[in-house]
Amino acid sequence: MSFVARRLAAFSTAMILLATSQGGAFAQKKYDTGATDTEIKIGNIMPYSGPASAYGMIGRIEAAYFNKINAEGGINGRKITFISYDDAYSPPKAVEQAIKLVELDDVLLIFQSVGTPSNTAIQKYMNERGVPQLFVGSGATKWNDPQHFPWTMGLQPNYQSEARIYAKYILREKPNAKIAVLYQNDDYGKDYLKGLKDGLGDKAASMIVAEDAYDVTEATVDSHIIRMKALNADVFVNIATSKFAAQAIRKAAEIGWKRSFLTMSRPRSVWS
Repeated sequence: MSFVARRLAAFSTAMILLATSQGGAFAQKKYDTGATDTEIKIGNIMPYSGPASAYGMIGRIEAAYFNKINAEGGINGRKITFISYDDAYSPPKAVEQAIKLVELDDVLLIFQSVGTPSNTAIQKYMNERGVPQLFVGSGATKWNDPQHFPWTMGLQPNYQSEARIYAKYILREKPNAKIAVLYQNDDYGKDYLKGLKDGLGDKAASMIVAEDAYDVTEATVDSHIIRMKALNADVFVNIATSKFAAQAIRKAAEIGWKRSFLTMSRPRSVWS
């Protein structure tokens, strides 16, 4: 089962349990906004356009999955209305879409919206409104803060833990590596970088010869790759979303940079 399918299956199970546990409340016609005898309205925000548009496929898969659930009778007889909007991986646009979903579309919750910057932008609003920000599509460590943000719930392993595992792998396979790191200049990239350094421990300062941040507004990361090759690093840690991860791989090949390659690009990572 794919990672996306596992997340959707977990969500479906959670919704069934919610509907079952609140059966008495439903019978008494006591509903939260977005839930009725016949419908559950679920909101979603995806980067269908912009620099992370490759992840828009997640939203399309989720829509197809909910259509399947509806075709099979829904959840305890309630059909899912899945409303998904594009934020182009832009935090201000994400806020606009969240407000639209909550205040105009009257959704019960916002589910699996993708992107650390976008979810960061809407987190305070969602918690102030008491609307679940459920199964956030990001592994940033900040989602595990129920004391301050009880309405926000992550799902996937956090980036720092993941990067610590990769660091241990590097220490085992190339203990004398010279590491160059390209990372996205936001909480997504910085979480991974911290986890990598934590995993390398005392050797981080000597092993990491370059830390180069890129912004999602950049057209390409070619200049970053050229600079890193000049440092003679033999391990390249590529902490990038899909578009920029692909650019980095291509440019490294074009300029003949022969190195081991660790790509930490969501939704999966690769060592080559």
